[in-house]
Amino acid sequence: MAAGRFFNHDISRWVPDSFSGRVLYSSRVLGITEPEDTIQLPLELRGQWKAITSHYARTGLSHSHRPVWDLSFETLTQNQDMDLSVFLFDDVNSSDSLAAKWYKALDPGWFESVRFINSKNNFIALAEQLGIAVPATVSVDCRSLIDLSSLSYPCYLKPAVSGNGAGIVRCSSPKKLKKALSGVPDKIPLQVQEEIKADCFINLQYTASENRFSRLAATEQILDGNVYIGSSHPVEFQPWELMDTLAKWLTDRGMKGIFAFDLAVIRSEDTPGYLALECNPRYNGASYPSLAAGKLGIESWSFETFSTGFRSLEDINLKRLEFNPATGKGLILITWGTILAGKLGILLAGPKEEQDRMRIQLQKIL
Repeated sequence: MAAGRFFNHDISRWVPDSFSGRVLYSSRVLGITEPEDTIQLPLELRGQWKAITSHYARTGLSHSHRPVWDLSFETLTQNQDMDLSVFLFDDVNSSDSLAAKWYKALDPGWFESVRFINSKNNFIALAEQLGIAVPATVSVDCRSLIDLSSLSYPCYLKPAVSGNGAGIVRCSSPKKLKKALSGVPDKIPLQVQEEIKADCFINLQYTASENRFSRLAATEQILDGNVYIGSSHPVEFQPWELMDTLAKWLTDRGMKGIFAFDLAVIRSEDTPGYLALECNPRYNGASYPSLAAGKLGIESWSFETFSTGFRSLEDINLKRLEFNPATGKGLILITWGTILAGKLGILLAGPKEEQDRMRIQLQKIL
């Protein structure tokens, strides 16, 4: 196998066309690469390369020195002799595409385990089988099988397979659910899930290879409704033992790379309870800041998305706030390519009070 890894973390195959700047999100993997690695990036980000690599040099974050300005799947397949890192080892938009066939031929066990657990319906059924608590959920193969009168409200209508909260609708009444169902194509697997009364949602990340798994990172989710917008670390709740059984089940069947579980925390005066919500059999939003922070030994951080009027990294002066390896405090750009769409995913390192201070200063600059 060739030296170094080959990274293609393009998400555009798995998110809706309406998702703003979707090809630009491939940039967020740069901070978890190493100099000998190769990374595919969209051509439109070539003009940002000098600014981001200068930023990483000042913050001490190592990264690939081998960018390929081409996100095409064909380029990925031409480098299969390298250790590959992809966002998701599947093509969820088509079970019979060339991409799906290529992934399956390359590693059948990995492909099939991703394909199985990427379905929220399969996840709920497996969790119940393994004795892991989940919210009350009705899983169906198509919309016509949903009995509106038998459900509790409010509830959430979810496509069995989706990403970034796409297609998830909160329904406060049978009338609202009926309306939401009217916009769903026939023969799409769905689930209707009770609304959970929780103010804390956590993400447990694992990594696996050669039929062995290890715990990677526990983070708390920062949400806007049902959409992930950030993460924070450390987190008070870390129920690893609860999810290790499911992690082993997946790894025994061929899962590789990073995967994660989302859970709701049910607070109580005694021992907190947990409800497992879904599995992301792939890198997720928390993976990139977690791994970058791990490389730099950062223990306390938050990762958030900020809007900006700037459209080039060269125009933003963040040097006064940048991460200082000597103090362990400061900010690091993670999702930097989205500057072209007026957004930046930024890691704020340091104690919470330092994060709050940086956030205020950062918002003034942006």
